[in-house]
Amino acid sequence: MSKIKIMTDSSVQLTPEEIKKYDITVVPLSITIDGKTYIDGVDLTRSKFVELMNESEALPKTSQPPIGRFVETIKNLTADGSKVIGIFLAKALSGTVDAARQAAKIAGKSDDVYIIDSELTDRAEGFQVLKAAKDAQAGKSVDEIIEDINKIIETQKLRMMVVNLDNLIKGGRLGALSGKIATLLNIRIELHMPKGNLEVAKKGRGKKFSRAFDERVLADIEANKDKIKEVGISYVDTPEAMNELAEKIKSINPEINVLVRQTSPIIATHAGNGAYAILYYTEQ
Repeated sequence: MSKIKIMTDSSVQLTPEEIKKYDITVVPLSITIDGKTYIDGVDLTRSKFVELMNESEALPKTSQPPIGRFVETIKNLTADGSKVIGIFLAKALSGTVDAARQAAKIAGKSDDVYIIDSELTDRAEGFQVLKAAKDAQAGKSVDEIIEDINKIIETQKLRMMVVNLDNLIKGGRLGALSGKIATLLNIRIELHMPKGNLEVAKKGRGKKFSRAFDERVLADIEANKDKIKEVGISYVDTPEAMNELAEKIKSINPEINVLVRQTSPIIATHAGNGAYAILYYTEQ
């Protein structure tokens, strides 16, 4: 029986220990800041990126992995006859998933490489990757692994708070909504991604709006506390506040595993300073 290997992109939220333990291949995206291009996670750390972003004259630009890098990775992973499951950030956020599909064709491995749009990113993408990797180590088939991934996708949630809209507007991620929101003073927004589509769920002013956001998310976790095993809290530059939020989740159910980590440059570029997200899914 051929081995199944797991591939993902660098917007994913995984610890170095998880990547090593489950033998996960991470294909890095690129970030260009003031004309200099960095390879995400290779020659640019997450904390250093935030420093450079704040010093940058223009909004950093993110780029999907080059097709050639994907082709090389796929050829290496399948060289021993293995099959590959690739799980990538939402198509609405990046062309990475399409680049991976194209690379599989170029490599002549379309029949051996299975590409999945996670419909989210960060730790939500990480939940899918970890499940796939654990399934693969347990000897499950490709069909069984994909079925388990789809179960996560069906109930996953991203609840994101953006407190400074400058980057999001400059990056064009809000589309037609940008002009209307940009004219409002001290506006913060709550973002969701149902079915992989980035949407403004609510908008309001100041810290009071952010506190109400936290309370809504905590109430949902409370309502589903016996069906939630994992929660990810990812942030751009507010670790202390996020650790406090994690403690509130743990007080709801100490059995919930909460991972608090800085998000990737791919997300931080568009979300901007002060942004954070809470990601989880419910088990059936």
